[in-house]
Amino acid sequence: MDVRRERPPRSPDSSAQPHLGSLSPFFLTCTAYFLLWIPEDPPSRVGALVKCLPVLCLVRLLRANPGSGSSGGYSLRLQVALLFSALRDVFLIWPENFLYGVLAFGMAQLLYSWAFGFSPLRSGLLVPIVLYSLPFSGLLLLHLPPDLVLPVSAYGLALSTMLWRGLARGGSARWGALLFATSDSLLSWHTFIQPLAHGRLLIMTTYYAAQLLITLSAFQSPKLKTH
Repeated sequence: MDVRRERPPRSPDSSAQPHLGSLSPFFLTCTAYFLLWIPEDPPSRVGALVKCLPVLCLVRLLRANPGSGSSGGYSLRLQVALLFSALRDVFLIWPENFLYGVLAFGMAQLLYSWAFGFSPLRSGLLVPIVLYSLPFSGLLLLHLPPDLVLPVSAYGLALSTMLWRGLARGGSARWGALLFATSDSLLSWHTFIQPLAHGRLLIMTTYYAAQLLITLSAFQSPKLKTH
């Protein structure tokens, strides 16, 4: 007679969260960035590498867990979005590549939106997003050079879509999307309207935190999307 107990099935609401050790490369590279304070240095390849390393560490985390999330497809889309984000980080080291950075980040936002999905639709979330984005976008457009109006406006639409879908998904994706929108708003204000005290610190802190929270959404139950 087999007296061995069957192992209880794993609850579908529980997901294997990454342990602290697997997140240590991300935190170490973030620390290196802030200690070296790359924004104050002349543009260089070393500076570009140090800036994008935290994001690349998140790509590596997802690659080490290809089946995380509701499917491997969600994780894969996040990985590609993170790679586009890292490419944007490299472009923005050199101001003359600003438009390429906008394009790369626009692709990242579209991929995040695709990953988050469009079910449930949660169209009511669009109201507060529009109420915030329209006045801010109008003020920003007054300060933009004419050649940047169209690409920055298109990027703003992609960012708003990502925010909508992140809020609809819930979980850490919600907070990641909010921090992403906060970081980009701070960047736009700091760059085009008026420099902020400790602006770069605020921008990069919210940016790295946003990328981390969105990455962690790959380890959460897709049922969070209905909350």
